[in-house]
Amino acid sequence: MKASCSKALSLTLTAAATLSLLAGSAQAADKIKVGMLSTLSGPGAGLGVDIRDGFNLALKHSGGKFGGLPVEVIVADDQAKPDAAKQTADRLVKRDKVDFMTGVVFSNVMLAVGKPIFDSKTFYISANAGPSQYAGAECNPYFFNVAWQNDNLHEAVGKTVQDKGFKKAALLAPNYPAGKDALAGFKRYFKGQIVSEAYTPLSQLDYGAELSKMRASGADAVYIFLPGGLGVNFIKQFVGAGLSKDMTLFGPGFSADEDVIRAVGEPMLGMFNTSQWAHDMDNAANKRFVADFQKEYGRLPTLYASQGYDAARLMDAAVRDVKGKIEDKDAVRKALKAAKFDSVRGAFKFNTNQHPIQDYYLRVITKDAQGRITNRTLGTVFKNHADAYVGECKMP
Repeated sequence: MKASCSKALSLTLTAAATLSLLAGSAQAADKIKVGMLSTLSGPGAGLGVDIRDGFNLALKHSGGKFGGLPVEVIVADDQAKPDAAKQTADRLVKRDKVDFMTGVVFSNVMLAVGKPIFDSKTFYISANAGPSQYAGAECNPYFFNVAWQNDNLHEAVGKTVQDKGFKKAALLAPNYPAGKDALAGFKRYFKGQIVSEAYTPLSQLDYGAELSKMRASGADAVYIFLPGGLGVNFIKQFVGAGLSKDMTLFGPGFSADEDVIRAVGEPMLGMFNTSQWAHDMDNAANKRFVADFQKEYGRLPTLYASQGYDAARLMDAAVRDVKGKIEDKDAVRKALKAAKFDSVRGAFKFNTNQHPIQDYYLRVITKDAQGRITNRTLGTVFKNHADAYVGECKMP
């Protein structure tokens, strides 16, 4: 695997190096500073790594510049711990004086870091976390989500399971804000019977008890939201326990993307999942992204990587449109809302709560022409879909 493009461009500082930096000037007129605070260790590390790598590939594509200005990326590991993340976010905005923040994977972390970021009037471009609070009553002028709102992919699965005629569903998600949003989204569109519903710790990797309850529930469909290593373990145990013979497994793209497929392999064949993006989407921006990501990192990108890439492209477009005058917060916000960039997912625009209005797709895990186990897009579940909380947002 090639070295990270961020290293090749000398743009990325390690978390340790970040700790030793002296306070910067109030506003660096000759460059853009980005705080990349993400989960880079522990079970969720693969998600943060993909966001970082997608972001850095976009930066490479733009020649290491946003809007013609050189970019410095300060990378820090949030360890998936809200308290540690809050301290680091505070340092990034107050001491390092970053112009943009991005990278957070988990919604409990995002809710913890929001206040210091917003209070400093620093724009946060989410490449993943989309808690319902920031889409609704706690929406903020400095929070833009270039990925989705937490419920959205799960709503698409709920509609799919409903449309396919399943009657009884067993649900499983981690016990944190995104897990609650996930199952709420699924139930918003699935009108059958919920015969089992469980929330497990984010650290849990053994699902024996949950599988026993699913077996006894009589479910004909199982829906999981278990990102990263959590999904890897569950799917192996689900198939190993023989439940796949009697129940059809569904998940959001998070639980059935290329990172999980690489770890699980053939047991994932036939699993359905939903996403706002897929590596086989036929548009010029996506073809370039997928091809270059494979060349740079030696693997197929995940939806996390696509979101990191689009986060960087959005920043680039905004800095370009304000002609580098990033101290003009109103102008930067207007430029971000305009979203004048070519997204790898195709059509993209922000709603009034600064969350996407976009299409969502059904994918299935299969073998492609090269014999790789991977996702194939089957069709569109939602067109121009908005989140359920936008009406609660009173942002001017």
